[in-house]
Amino acid sequence: MGAGVAEDLGVLRRFASDQLVTLAKLVVENAFQPIVEVGTGAVFGYESLMRGHDRIGFSSPLDLLDQAAETDQLLPLEQMVASRALAKFATVPDCSHATLFINLDVRLIARGNALVDTLLEQLATAAIPPSSICFELSERFDNTRVPEFADLITRLRRTGFKLAIDDFGVGHGEIKLLCDYPVDYVKIDRHFISGIDADPRKRHLVKNIVNFCHVLGVRVIAEGIETEAEFVACRDFGVDLVQGWYIARPTTLVSELKGAFPHLQLVGKVRRSTQSLDEILIRKQIEHLPTVYEHENIDHVFDLFRRNPGQSFFPVLNANGEPRGIINERHLKEFIYQPFGRDLLKNKVYERAISHFVDRAPIVGLDADAERLMTIFANMEGSDCVILTENMRYAGVVSAASLIRIINEKQLKTAQDQNPLTSLPGNLAIRDFMQDIARDGDETRFFCYCDFDNFKPFNDHYGFHLGDHAISLFAALLRRYFFSDGDFLGHVGGDDFFIGVSDWTREELTEILDRLLSDFHDDVIQLYSESDRKNGSIRGIDRHGQERDFDLLRCSIGVLELPKGLVIDDVNRIGTAIAELKKKAKDSESGLAFDVYGRG
Repeated sequence: MGAGVAEDLGVLRRFASDQLVTLAKLVVENAFQPIVEVGTGAVFGYESLMRGHDRIGFSSPLDLLDQAAETDQLLPLEQMVASRALAKFATVPDCSHATLFINLDVRLIARGNALVDTLLEQLATAAIPPSSICFELSERFDNTRVPEFADLITRLRRTGFKLAIDDFGVGHGEIKLLCDYPVDYVKIDRHFISGIDADPRKRHLVKNIVNFCHVLGVRVIAEGIETEAEFVACRDFGVDLVQGWYIARPTTLVSELKGAFPHLQLVGKVRRSTQSLDEILIRKQIEHLPTVYEHENIDHVFDLFRRNPGQSFFPVLNANGEPRGIINERHLKEFIYQPFGRDLLKNKVYERAISHFVDRAPIVGLDADAERLMTIFANMEGSDCVILTENMRYAGVVSAASLIRIINEKQLKTAQDQNPLTSLPGNLAIRDFMQDIARDGDETRFFCYCDFDNFKPFNDHYGFHLGDHAISLFAALLRRYFFSDGDFLGHVGGDDFFIGVSDWTREELTEILDRLLSDFHDDVIQLYSESDRKNGSIRGIDRHGQERDFDLLRCSIGVLELPKGLVIDDVNRIGTAIAELKKKAKDSESGLAFDVYGRG
């Protein structure tokens, strides 16, 4: 920027101190950045961002807001910006099913009712429900220290507005807000998302943020996603919504806004297919309970309980079909059993709407696995159910009894996949393990593919009984050497086995595998006749039907290393590397071959 231009902007800024709102009306625009559902790529809503501040000499929107606060012009400025955002939002196709995220400056909390009144008038005119608006609570300052904060939050919730904690992890009192106030969304700050695919500490933090938010019935938004790897990591940790340049940049033009992003749907296909078993089991047990809307008359709740005497609670939704929690009959009993109790609830002065009685409940997407559902349910003491959503909208509930049935049926399916000879997990469990561990780059991982050499001639010569005995011997040795919690053993079928480990060094694994191969050779050679042992070979028929000599049985193991930090979304990608590695192991003198995936 030239000196003359900078000087002109400085003069303009000084002039703007007195006429800030007037100038802002001429140059400030609202840009919308899409916030997208992780599982489908469909747009869930938009964050409204201020643009044009630089034209009147301000380096950032915050700089402009700070100046407005100093000159007592913050309320009219924010009213103008919010009103324009809402007017633009009303022109977005199907906006009644989307959500507009608007920042609420802590310095406006004392006068927040005026801002809310303006928005409510515009919403009524545009026929848009308040639940289509989400106020983001900025963490630049401690919101909870403002005396009027609690009353304003109560009004926002009862009116139907939604609430989000912005920049979670870098501000003031976010945990206190989560604990004490009915927040709908947590927006994880960009600091924790940047490079998450290669940073174990960030991965650990985000995993735990998602878990405790879902237990509290709060949905999670990841901000500032710029790469596919960041998106995949967030998706795999259960993040509900995403925004950032990888999805779409902010735009001031409504015509540039899309309803969905196909490249996210494509990236998400692998995850949905690998969880199909859990989703099938969960869908079988889901209960489609009747629902109530938070803006409905309290009479509707009484009518529901009367028509469903065996049901003690019902899910509560906002006008957009998103779950807010549940309403339990125990909260209404004190009124039901009091003289004139029901009349008191409906009294305009007393103001006890449905939203007053809503309890939080864990909220999770239908694509969650069964074990995660059980963990969330167990951690939410006293919860009646887990609320399930599909595309962020209410899909049903599962109770404790339903979850137990889901887990039992999954265990039965897993048992059916086990090999009957060795009782080791089969191909379905092997694939699930590989898919899960390939997506977790916190540690170095090793996939070991074990295959007997010359097994067919041995089996043909000595019969399937001794062939099965050799297979059982190897399975027993596997259990002897790999017994830690993180170790996985699988039986692909026949004489093919799989070992999966993490947090080992190559030297440690080499030592154990060498012992395994040596012990197997010593054990299995005893199954041969003395003469065959002496000859060191047996006669048999090869795959071309020709009779020839075969060396004695041994095992070869190809080991594929996935380095720390490497995240693989689809394990089918490593198929070629596995085939080449197994051949390399069979051709080696030791029967053991290593390779690092992604190198060379």
